[in-house]
Amino acid sequence: MLREARRERRRAAYRAGRHAEALCVWLLRLKGYRVLARGFRVPAGEIDILARRGAVLAAVEVKRRNTVAAAAESIVPHQRRRIARALEAFVARNPALAALTLRFDVMLVSPWAPPRHIISAWRP
Repeated sequence: MLREARRERRRAAYRAGRHAEALCVWLLRLKGYRVLARGFRVPAGEIDILARRGAVLAAVEVKRRNTVAAAAESIVPHQRRRIARALEAFVARNPALAALTLRFDVMLVSPWAPPRHIISAWRP
């Protein structure tokens, strides 16, 4: 019984996260970004959204929590390194994008508030 309840909570969290990502994709498109990939995974790491606008390629990490502050605090240095390695792998697979400026953005999502887009949230 306990295992099933835990499994259901994980499913609900996964669905909420996917919904948050879809909302962020919509917002990025409204801002003029072209989404190149979603959920890009390599053994080195994962990137939620890869989007391009002009000469900038943004690796966007989406964080959904109950508050914006909790979402912001949930991005730890280890995760940042994994995202940076995944972005390197993406650019290696797509050499035409190598000339673009690479940037790491974060989108914070919480209930009852619009998503917050933090541009250049960190540097590798």
